[in-house]
Parts: sequence; C-alpha cells; structure tokens
Amino acid sequence: MANNRKHSQAPDLEMMEDPWRIFRIMAEFVDGFEELKDIGPAVSIFGSSRIKPEHPYYLAAQETARLLVKGGYTVITGGGPSIMEAANKGASQAGGKSIGMNIDLPFEQKPNIYINQLINFHYFFCRKVCFVKYAKAFVIFPGGYGTLDELSESITLIQTRRMGKFPVVLYGSKYWNGLLDWLRSSVLPEGCIEPEDLDIMQVADKPQDVVKIIKKFYSNKNK
Repeated sequence: MANNRKHSQAPDLEMMEDPWRIFRIMAEFVDGFEELKDIGPAVSIFGSSRIKPEHPYYLAAQETARLLVKGGYTVITGGGPSIMEAANKGASQAGGKSIGMNIDLPFEQKPNIYINQLINFHYFFCRKVCFVKYAKAFVIFPGGYGTLDELSESITLIQTRRMGKFPVVLYGSKYWNGLLDWLRSSVLPEGCIEPEDLDIMQVADKPQDVVKIIKKFYSNKNK
C-alpha cells in the first residue's frame, strides 16, 4: 500500500511544477526578444560543433561571416565551438555584431570567445524561435543531428507557409548532395513533397556565393 501511495503522488508533484515552468519559458522569450529587437538584418549560421579549426569548413564559415558583416548583416550562431565559433570569429574580426545564443546542456557548452552579445537559453524551442524570428537567411554548414534539426525546422516553416520564404543556403555540395539526391529520387516520387519544395534550399561552395544568393533574393523581392 505504501508503494502505491508513493507512486501516485509523483505525477501530482510534476503537475505542480508545470505552471511555474511556463513563467520560465515566458521569461526566456521576453529576454530573447528584448536582446534581439534592435539587431537589424541578421543571418543565422549553423553547423557542427566538432569540426576542427584547421578544417576547410571552419575557414569557410569564418570567411562567410566576415563577408556577411561587410554586406551589412549581423551574424547569429548557437554560441558554441567549431562552425559556430568560426562564424562568430569572422563577424567579430570584421567589426560586426557577433551574437551567440547559447543553450544549457547536460554536458556544459561554453560560449566561444568571439561573441560580443551573448544570450543564454534553457529551452531549445525558445532558442529556435529567436533564430528564425530575427534572421533574414539561414546558412547551414555541415553538421550532425542538431544542424539537421535547424534545417528541418526552417524548411518546414517555409513549406507550410507559417513564415515567409527566405534564403536557406546549404554550404558544401559534397556534403549535402546525398540528402538532396534522396529528396529528389525517393521523397518527391512518393508524393511526400512537391517539386517547388526543393527550391526552398540552395547550395553554395564559396563564401562569396552565399552572400550573392542572399543579396539576390532580397534584390528580387524588393523589385
């Protein structure tokens, strides 16, 4: 009997915590919106947290961020190491706004040293809303599950028209061609996506091409 009573009380404790959790979620949104409201046009850059500084993708992310700052954009990353660090480094060295939206993880993710505006999040979904809300484009460098999650989030919102279309640039054709070929050869023939859904993403192999794609999109949009 005692075991039954103890078991039945556990969900009640969890339910009591839920209303208070809502206030923490609200606070994260308020803080994030307040921090980002005046950043101007920005580009969110995503990618692996495991690629080494000497890797060509790291150097490309750094140069891409530098060129974006020169083009008038703020750079936003997840605030961590590797590709995120490279993008923040390029933005900072170019004299631009270098924003890192760090996330609390069971294994500590330390913000990289090239961030000049740090925002900390506990909830992934609050962080993801801010990535999308304040970005004029997403640049997706090679990465793992987290990077794929950000990619999927952005193209789903565009496909379902929950947000306006904006550039989603995949950097590195060698890395992404397998995914794109699978979408064309398997997903599209099964009718799970429409042909125009493939146009949501574009591929670039040079930092200069990333900037060109973004500038061309907004040039055409403003005509």
